[in-house]
Formats: sequence, C-alpha cells, structure tokens
Amino acid sequence: MDRGAIFEGLELRREGDGTRRLRGRFPYGKRAVLSAGGNGRRPKKEEFAPGAFSFAVDDPDREIHFLLGHSFDHPLASRKNGTLTLTETAEALIFDAILTEEIQRTSWVQDFLAGFAAGLIIGISPGFRIPPPEAVSDAEETQEENPTEGNALIRIIRAAVLFELSAVTRPAYDETTIEERSKGGVILPKQRAMARWRP
Repeated sequence: MDRGAIFEGLELRREGDGTRRLRGRFPYGKRAVLSAGGNGRRPKKEEFAPGAFSFAVDDPDREIHFLLGHSFDHPLASRKNGTLTLTETAEALIFDAILTEEIQRTSWVQDFLAGFAAGLIIGISPGFRIPPPEAVSDAEETQEENPTEGNALIRIIRAAVLFELSAVTRPAYDETTIEERSKGGVILPKQRAMARWRP
C-alpha cells in the first residue's frame, strides 16, 4: 500500500453529545518531495490530480477508515459505522469524522487527542493502491519538472484506490497545518503552546 501526506487544515470541535468532530481536507494539485535525490539519483516528487480518489469515494459500499498512524489496530472512525464522511471537490478530498464517546475511551484516541493538542500530530496521510494498467490505463504518470523549478521526476496520481486516511506526526508536504476550533475561534499552531485544551 502506498502512502502520501498532505494537510491543509484540521478542525476539532467538542459537541454537546460527548462526541468530538474532526473536519479536514486533502488538497489536490500540491506537490510533496518524496526523495531529495543525491548520489546520482534525481529528486522525486508526488502530486494527486483532482478526483484521484473518486473510485473509492463514489462507492458507498466501500469501507474506508480514519486511523492513527496507518494502524488498523488504532481506528478513529469509519464509513461503515457512519462516523466518517468523504466528499470530493475539484480542489480537495474533504472528510468529516466523529469520535464517539466509546472510541474516546481507548488509549490510542487519548494519545491522538493529546498529540493533536500539543501540536505534534500535524498531518494527514492517505493509504492507497494504484489500480493495475489493465483496469485504469492512465492511473499514474511520471513527468519532468519544469527546469526553472528543479530537475525532479514528478509522479502524478490520477486514480488511486483509497483504503484509509491517517492522522500522522510527519506529513510530506511543508505547507501542512492543523487548526483547532474552539468556541472562542480558531487556535493557530503558534498559539497552541499557550492554549489550555482539555480532552
């Protein structure tokens, strides 16, 4: 299974029913450095084209999980139990996850909430597979980077079978950020150290 990572924002809200709600987006058209190259090797970058996950997202019967650290032993939400909703737009894959009261009692969700509050869990990474060429002929391609930007080989992913999204500590994309929404507004990462967030 392949893994990528990009993150443009995550909101965490506490609801009156005891659940916590997460909303985030995995934007399309952004590039991540997979390898800086060196020793005769060229740098490698990756980019997801708009609609890259539509095969799985558009299938309402396909199970997709929201996990902590790509571990199926540490689930946070899932489509089949109604706690994960995925929506594709031309700009991004948007997800909404509900952390139920029951799942919040697990040690890994407590770890996630603490890591998120401390600003340590700062990204989202999808777990996916590229379909075989006989199923989708142009699922991915490699392009040369514009010489004015560098000399990397860029992997463009046009179609991928999404299995899960994971909250991670080290996203591949530099522009990734996390925001926490509170009743008083949005707490930005620089403010997080001073914020008092209680799980």
